[in-house]
Amino acid sequence: MKKGLFGTEADGSRTAEWCKLCYEKGQFTKPEMTMDEMITNSIKYMTKDPKVSDDQANVLVHAVIPQLKRWHK
Repeated sequence: MKKGLFGTEADGSRTAEWCKLCYEKGQFTKPEMTMDEMITNSIKYMTKDPKVSDDQANVLVHAVIPQLKRWHK
């Protein structure tokens, strides 16, 4: 992950574990968001880049997001 995409802890320090779209100031930005919503939103965000196809985003997001600690209870 690019350094500018890191989220922040409550003390303002950067965390490499979460991106700034998901995690700011020590908490999830949208704690009520489901994994399916996160997948959909991530694909939309990624495909704003013309170099990233819907298929590429779909494969990557489905491989990564379900593995994140956030979704393991």
